[in-house]
Amino acid sequence: MHEFGIVVHVVDTLEKLATENDLTEIASVTLEIGEVSSVLPDYIVDAWKYLHKKSAVLTDAELKIERLPAVSICLDCKKTYPTLEGKKQCPHCGGFMTELVSGDEFNIKEIEGC
Repeated sequence: MHEFGIVVHVVDTLEKLATENDLTEIASVTLEIGEVSSVLPDYIVDAWKYLHKKSAVLTDAELKIERLPAVSICLDCKKTYPTLEGKKQCPHCGGFMTELVSGDEFNIKEIEGC
């Protein structure tokens, strides 16, 4: 479960940002997690429940998660498609020259501080 380590890093980053910006409390944090990022949102939530209470600035912070859809582009016809539906084959032209353009991200999107 690498999600625990990811949340440790998120908490460290949030504490650093709070210090740099003179925040005494963070009310909420929004994470973006790509559909094919290999990060499981449920495990992130479980790790968050344990770790955020150990930080003075995050004690009451709410965790919000936004899932980003996986999108691929066909290099032959230049059209995009939902990756999980088409996999490696373009549903538009049948080509196999495809690349993932989004959906593997993990970002801290937004922080609401006090």
